[in-house]
Amino acid sequence: MRKYSDDNKKDLLEIYCNKCGKKITMEKGIVKEGAFSITYGWGYFSRKDGETHSLDLCEECYDDLIKSFNIPINIVERNEIV
Repeated sequence: MRKYSDDNKKDLLEIYCNKCGKKITMEKGIVKEGAFSITYGWGYFSRKDGETHSLDLCEECYDDLIKSFNIPINIVERNEIV
């Protein structure tokens, strides 16, 4: 969950994990720890057609989530982080 200074969502103040509620460490608007964020716009043929869902997970909650998958996620190692 993201908290902004105003409705224009230009100045990000805080991020909280949607699962456990932990406050994600930030400094001057920069995330300083592992966090997974997603915004998804549901489309045709879903029961959520027209809805956009956004969430943030701390690294620990993300790890717990993917452990529950029947099919493992695809992980590719990167040599450089840009």
